[in-house]
Amino acid sequence: MKLTGERPIEGQTPDSLLALHAAGYREVLARIDDGQFLDVGCGLGDGTATFLGAERSVVGIDYDPATAAAAVATRGPAGLRAACMDGARLGLKGATFDWVCSSHLIEHFVAPEGHVAEISRVLAPGGAAFFITPNAPADFENPYHVHLFEPEQLRSMLGRHFEDVEVLGLDGNAEVKADFEKRRKTANRLLALDVFDLRHKLPETWFVALHANARRIIYKLMGDKWSGGNTGIDDSAFAITEAIDRSTLVLFAVARKPR
Repeated sequence: MKLTGERPIEGQTPDSLLALHAAGYREVLARIDDGQFLDVGCGLGDGTATFLGAERSVVGIDYDPATAAAAVATRGPAGLRAACMDGARLGLKGATFDWVCSSHLIEHFVAPEGHVAEISRVLAPGGAAFFITPNAPADFENPYHVHLFEPEQLRSMLGRHFEDVEVLGLDGNAEVKADFEKRRKTANRLLALDVFDLRHKLPETWFVALHANARRIIYKLMGDKWSGGNTGIDDSAFAITEAIDRSTLVLFAVARKPR
């Protein structure tokens, strides 16, 4: 699968980003029980497969046919089922799943309300849905992230579709914050070369392609420093916090009682 910087890929994506995704899944796993589990935006299924259990069936959804097929090929033998669907138009029966996860996905929708409504629709009355998304003030410039949230904005949107909403933070330790800051400085140095702000004047598809190619080159050049386990950063460097400020990396929302 082609590296764009958005889908976590072992050995290519920076360790801190892989660990961030793993920590999000870890915190979801700690809050669920047996039953039917749906992961919307499953990618290659590596994280999704961690939810498999003797009394828990797991379905992964991805918008890209090749990615969904790869998830089935690699994780299907372990019991993962995956399909290609639009996260805002799920071809699934309502009130079916006990647990639903949307990890680093909602920020990719121009109109995310449809995605939230669909998750509310497929969630069983006594279940819980989890939304993990960048905290707007802490996010890098990223053309793939078209709708970023601050805590109250996320709480307000989810509240229109769920009666019970809790928004927490998922944040890294000092080592993680330093790692993110190094990559932010690298990105800002590159952006400073665009003195005429051409990236925002290009057609959107061109900007996205330029961004993906730039990330691909940078990740390869910095691979030994950022990825492959060389930083020593893993999911233990991240923890849930109730104290959310502008530097908190990620929002972790738990939504119950679908309307």
